[in-house]
Amino acid sequence: MVTAVETFDQASVPQAFSLAQNAPNPFNSNTVIRFALPQPSQVELTIYNLLGQPVAVLAQGPSAAGTFSVRWDGRDQTGRAVTSGVYLYQLRAVEYTEVRKLLLLR
Repeated sequence: MVTAVETFDQASVPQAFSLAQNAPNPFNSNTVIRFALPQPSQVELTIYNLLGQPVAVLAQGPSAAGTFSVRWDGRDQTGRAVTSGVYLYQLRAVEYTEVRKLLLLR
């Protein structure tokens, strides 16, 4: 089951890798995570619970350079709604890795 919708904006190529804070945060029904890739990269954007267990993979595979937005609806890989709480999201691309926190309030 797909848990995210990805939209692409490649009008200008960013100068550096970056992972933005999700918005809105805290969120109830869905949130948007933005990231930037200065070069074509193999990417993985994953949501984890505080035990470090993967909850949902929002983006995985090769990607062109550009700025991207991914929407997460608060569901796990099987489509079940996850509980309220703090979750981590991690972007991995080439040698770049960054982790941020988000808060889901049901």
